[in-house]
Amino acid sequence: MAKEKFYISTAIAYTSGKPHIGNTYEIVLADAIARYKRLKGFDVYFQTGTDEHGLKIEQKAKEKGVTPQEYVDEVAGIIKDIWDLMNTSYDRFVRTTDKRHEEVVKHMFKAMYENGDIYKDKYEGLYCVPCESFWTESQLVDGKCPDCGRDVVKQSEEAYFFKLSKYQDRLEKLFEEHPEFVEPDARRNEMVNNFLKPGLKDLCVSRTSIKWGIPVDFDPGHVVYVWLDALSNYITNIGYDVDGGNEEFKKWWPCDIHLIGKDIIRFHSIYWPCFLWSLGIELPKKIFGHPWLLTNSDKMSKSLGNVIYADDLVNKFGVDAVRFYVLHEIPFSSDGNLSYELLIDRINSELANTLGNLVQRTISMGNKYFDGKVTNKGINDDLDNEFIHLIKDLDARVEEKMNTYHISDAITCIFDVLRASNKYIDDTTPWVLAKDENLKDRLETVIYNLLESIKVCGSLLEAFIPDTSKEILRQINTNSSFEYVSDNTYELNEPKVLFQRIDKDKFEI
Repeated sequence: MAKEKFYISTAIAYTSGKPHIGNTYEIVLADAIARYKRLKGFDVYFQTGTDEHGLKIEQKAKEKGVTPQEYVDEVAGIIKDIWDLMNTSYDRFVRTTDKRHEEVVKHMFKAMYENGDIYKDKYEGLYCVPCESFWTESQLVDGKCPDCGRDVVKQSEEAYFFKLSKYQDRLEKLFEEHPEFVEPDARRNEMVNNFLKPGLKDLCVSRTSIKWGIPVDFDPGHVVYVWLDALSNYITNIGYDVDGGNEEFKKWWPCDIHLIGKDIIRFHSIYWPCFLWSLGIELPKKIFGHPWLLTNSDKMSKSLGNVIYADDLVNKFGVDAVRFYVLHEIPFSSDGNLSYELLIDRINSELANTLGNLVQRTISMGNKYFDGKVTNKGINDDLDNEFIHLIKDLDARVEEKMNTYHISDAITCIFDVLRASNKYIDDTTPWVLAKDENLKDRLETVIYNLLESIKVCGSLLEAFIPDTSKEILRQINTNSSFEYVSDNTYELNEPKVLFQRIDKDKFEI
């Protein structure tokens, strides 16, 4: 029987500079979802990459005295290195300067033009260079870009326009009949109230004032608007062309989830569906606008001097500690916060104490009392039965949270069982049982139950902290499994510290 497919994408990272930890959060979040789906037997395709055209790139390259292609080659390499550093399991890293992507975007633009959805006119309006976005006077906030708060510039040039207004009714119907299309609810409500209710205006989709972009092949003085170019990556890289998709496209599309930052939800939930409808392509199943990771409760900004980079954090704390923090500390729909103090607190309390101490104590007791070979003697009481029920129920609870993309809550479910495991040690007092030879089978039962808990929790943690998961299973010398079983035999290895406690007073930032 064929596996069920699951296609997840991140937004492609803009090659204007090195991504900070807030940008990096998205790829780690997508990776956790992709890894979990693989654990559950899905045939997963996970795509990420870089967005490499536009005025801002043209300007940055000029400042550095290099060609735009040289500039994006360097920055794309930096981005890919950080994604790899974070141990992300993407299947394809795509770039919008890839020749095939460029050719397909040209075909798409021409097809939209030929079916009457794109027309030529003159653009006069306000443009935000950093966001590559056009705005009307009424959309500005205090005269500035509503997305980033920066100044906008007046632009006047010949341009092609996409008939966004044509799809007003169809979009309203989509949002009304399929509330699950855009999540969380706050993001969907924002799109309805801020964009649909005021009425959609046709969208400028070409520029003549810049050169660094994909040319409109039937009017070479124009280049394709960077957002039409960028959004198209989700289909161009899996084999789509206007003449018909190949087998890869037919297999993977529609995408199951576009995972994006909440600041670019408009492009994905308003523009992207209309582009797809224009081409007669099925819509993705879900647009998920994740919240931001703030530093000391402020949005990361070079001007504020509060930018933190993933590689700096990894050098200080290790990959899995950073992955754990960003995945656990950012809720489903509200922004998370990062500071060195909070990160150290979580490493000490959750990773070193709750998880690491449990694994080390349990293996040490198994080695000390039973020479590393532990089987289940089945001497259970009500305390054990309650604990075993928690272990048996964990897989279903995590699955419920992961299926609704409540990633932080899924991790909390696992750590609730790890905390219960530590309490189980305190309640059963193995060191007291060890003093009575008549209670040896009871002691072995207790340690067996703890090892089963560690096995199930360690297996489920593979989606979030994969290297640590692998090391836990190596130390207890067993294969990954989400089920409590009563007839395992554990032949334990020597315990090793999973996470070192950090002395906050001695830590140097």
